[in-house]
Amino acid sequence: MKLLHTSDLHLGRQFNGISLEEDHAAVLDQIVEAVKANGVDALIIAGDVFDRASPPQSAVRQFTGFLQRIKTETDAAVAMIAGNHDSGDRIDLSAIAADRSRWLIRGAISAEEAPLLLSDPHGTVAISALPFAYEYAARECFESEAIDTPEDVLVAQVAAARAELPEGARWIIVAHAFVTGGSVSESERSLTRVGGIETVRASAFDGAHYVALGHLHRPQSVGAEHIRYSGSPLAFGFDEADSGKSMSLIEMDAAGQVSVEALPFKPVRRARVLRGKHAELLLSDPSRDFIKVVLTDDAPVIDGMKRLREVFPNACELIYARDEHPPEIKSVNGPPVEAAEPADVVRNFLTEVGLEDLSEDDEGVVDASLTRLRHREDAE
Repeated sequence: MKLLHTSDLHLGRQFNGISLEEDHAAVLDQIVEAVKANGVDALIIAGDVFDRASPPQSAVRQFTGFLQRIKTETDAAVAMIAGNHDSGDRIDLSAIAADRSRWLIRGAISAEEAPLLLSDPHGTVAISALPFAYEYAARECFESEAIDTPEDVLVAQVAAARAELPEGARWIIVAHAFVTGGSVSESERSLTRVGGIETVRASAFDGAHYVALGHLHRPQSVGAEHIRYSGSPLAFGFDEADSGKSMSLIEMDAAGQVSVEALPFKPVRRARVLRGKHAELLLSDPSRDFIKVVLTDDAPVIDGMKRLREVFPNACELIYARDEHPPEIKSVNGPPVEAAEPADVVRNFLTEVGLEDLSEDDEGVVDASLTRLRHREDAE
């Protein structure tokens, strides 16, 4: 059986204030074409369909049109859940016109987790779609005050789903969670409302042959090859500039073993970081990509961003390389170090902010100032 796993569309999102509607239209087209080209039996969308609970109408229309294309142009089943950015009620509305024998769309949490049952020449495949829910909703749903963490929520959902499995069925779980060990991006929202532990151990999914995850935006397997994030189809921040975006094409054999093939997305606009002298960058080939510029010029450039946008109209950020210094992190358990002399601290600070070495007159001013401070402390 072939599955196409994607997630975290975040329809309605912007990139630094720039609309992504055109970019989303392109990736939705690519998903439809991948379903058709690969003879996919089931399309999985693992949450965060929209970027917020009340998305713009343009995003709703865009997604409705996408689902209509999947329904009319392909024979694929669909399993889709709400993520932490979605309104569960809105996702449930998408199921009104769905073919219940082929589509499983879950927005709100439920104590009854009936799977979508599909079949191939090797038997039955059961897909359990477990929508994201906060702890308070899960406590009410499962009538248990012991649910205190996202892991507790998923453990209850998985147990409910396991109780509905046909004997001998190969099992696929669709969930939206932060599994321990996953690699994060800056654009992901915490799964807890007031802090606390948001991670879920991979063992929560024991028994599943494939776990289709949403929430983390980088494609990756966590804990085991069959527990996987497809990642988001678009980069939503410059920290993802080095992260290739893809859908996961999953092929499951008779024993439930899976192979994974990443199908790269071809974005209309990429997120890129460019580094160099301002004059050199102005000679680059024009591009509509989202650009973060790191200038290596020694002196500030007048109207630097304005002039760069003549070449890169979607340039979003401009910083100078000299301001990039990350804070130095010291080991708490490292060996003791001698206290630095105050004059050395001042000299090091001035060097760090890019000033030239101190002249003899400057040295005299520093020493005199420190002397006055010491006398003041002694007097007090």
